[in-house]
Amino acid sequence: MGDVLLTGPAVRALAQAGRVAFLAGPAGAAAAALLPGVHRVIRCAIPWIDPDPGPMGMRTLARLIGSVQGLHADEAVIFTSFHQSPLPMALVLRLAGVRRISAISEDYPGSLLDVRHQVTGDLPEAERNLSLAAAAGFCLPPGDDGRLAVRWSLPDTTGLTGGGSYVVVHPGASVPARRPSAPVLGNIVAELTAGGHRVVITGAAADQPLAAQVRRHAGAAGPGLVVDVTGRTSLAMLASVLARADVAVAPNTGAAHLAAAVGTPVVSLFAPVVPAARWAPYRVPSVVLGDQAAPCAGTRARYCPEPGHPCLDTVDPRQVARAVADLHGRRGPDGSLLKTGAAP
Repeated sequence: MGDVLLTGPAVRALAQAGRVAFLAGPAGAAAAALLPGVHRVIRCAIPWIDPDPGPMGMRTLARLIGSVQGLHADEAVIFTSFHQSPLPMALVLRLAGVRRISAISEDYPGSLLDVRHQVTGDLPEAERNLSLAAAAGFCLPPGDDGRLAVRWSLPDTTGLTGGGSYVVVHPGASVPARRPSAPVLGNIVAELTAGGHRVVITGAAADQPLAAQVRRHAGAAGPGLVVDVTGRTSLAMLASVLARADVAVAPNTGAAHLAAAVGTPVVSLFAPVVPAARWAPYRVPSVVLGDQAAPCAGTRARYCPEPGHPCLDTVDPRQVARAVADLHGRRGPDGSLLKTGAAP
């Protein structure tokens, strides 16, 4: 979800030239449908990208090629993270008859790419993606400031969260190394409620056991001070919950980028397994917490290689509460929620 949301500004640049179909994996398709400028979403698990890949064979390849051929696309731009190669997808696109293909590639692409873009340094991912769009010949429309955005008129979620102000705490992350332990998260919730904040805990259905642990470690709180909506929201509903929050507290995961896309300030509990310069919440008021010089820095580890998870489990809940207080009321210039009608 986060990677897809970070392509949003680049997608808006592409959309200036024509209709955009977004090919996304199962974890990113719902986020793709939220992006302004996307006219169609093709959902397909890609064996060389998916974190839990199925077998790769001619049937899988033929199905993927057929999906692309059905679009009759004139051009393709392949967005990847820095550790991913665009060349397998470029080969699929060539076999599907796509005329012009652009991507960032460190590897020699032969005739697979028409535009081989290269990027140096730790650009934020949204800017890295925008630089590829520009290299392919696509620019943002006049007046577009390049922030993250979503496009749905979001549903009313006050029935879930209750009225009044609140702070979102999003405990989960798809990569376990990127989130604090349940006891630390529980202590953060306890500190926030002790300071008078109402806390809304969010997450996917798979995060419900973690949310239950967090609530248990948080201990008793006043009536209504902790509301758990884990597993009870669609992605659009989660965006709505985040849009109404004073501040979101989240690890480096898609919810942090979704909060940025709706203009909500973020306290980022950021494990340095990947660089914060690339993946910290983009162009929204934020505070990054966590030891960015911990031994795990730059390892891309999925599971913490250090005893005690020192980069995140040493974060003092009082630091989080102070960061929430510092960010309170500091939303994006217009809330950053771009409402342009219904989903495709």
